[in-house]
Amino acid sequence: MIKLLGLEYYKIRRKKIGIMMILFLVVEMLWAFMSISRSIASNPDHAVWESVFFSISSMNGLFMPIMSAVVVSRICDMEHKGSTWKMLAATNVGRGRLYAAKYICTNSLILYGIGVQALFIIVIGLTKDFPGTLPSDLLFRFVGGTLLTTLAVAALQQWISFAIKNQAFALGLGMLGGFIGMTAGLFPAAIRHLFIWSYYLDLSPVTYRYAESASVYIVQPESVGIVLGSFIMTLLFYFVGNFHVSRQEI
Repeated sequence: MIKLLGLEYYKIRRKKIGIMMILFLVVEMLWAFMSISRSIASNPDHAVWESVFFSISSMNGLFMPIMSAVVVSRICDMEHKGSTWKMLAATNVGRGRLYAAKYICTNSLILYGIGVQALFIIVIGLTKDFPGTLPSDLLFRFVGGTLLTTLAVAALQQWISFAIKNQAFALGLGMLGGFIGMTAGLFPAAIRHLFIWSYYLDLSPVTYRYAESASVYIVQPESVGIVLGSFIMTLLFYFVGNFHVSRQEI
């Protein structure tokens, strides 16, 4: 497995996936910075750590599904274009092991992106001189919730990217997921929880409470049900996808 994982990193060295991820993150961070700055300008009480956690989490609903779709598509499309499935059939390397190596490779790259987001949260909090120290518990919940949701999203995207050669379908799914993630807050909880892309907002450590007099950011209590649901979806998408692709005709 270590050799397969190393081979995956070697194969993507010229795919410029890192540059693409940086561009996505730059756009998201600029958007978040402008949104937070406008919010603070209109209401100085919004100059709190909770504001940046909520802003990044809500924007992740749009950006992370699309970025995950692009990363997974770029990594999986190599096997379709290079017809490596046929070559693997003549070796001792099973498709299931390659499937696992690609999944690990994909999520390690996305984890790097989540780390950049966490660093941005710290920087913007210090730049805006938010009161109090960095809430490390909220930062930990942000990273954990974003990663857990992305594991499920990436598992679904990899299944589609391998099962269907035309990557337009996988990219279309990513854009659909981005739309659902962006509008997740408008749906009732019972409907919203059926879509994994909405979990970027559901697993956010902070939510925004609207009121007639004033709207405030509040710490969102942890939901064991949401965490468990995301974990189950991850296992379901990964193992069903692995089973399907491993037995798919070459």
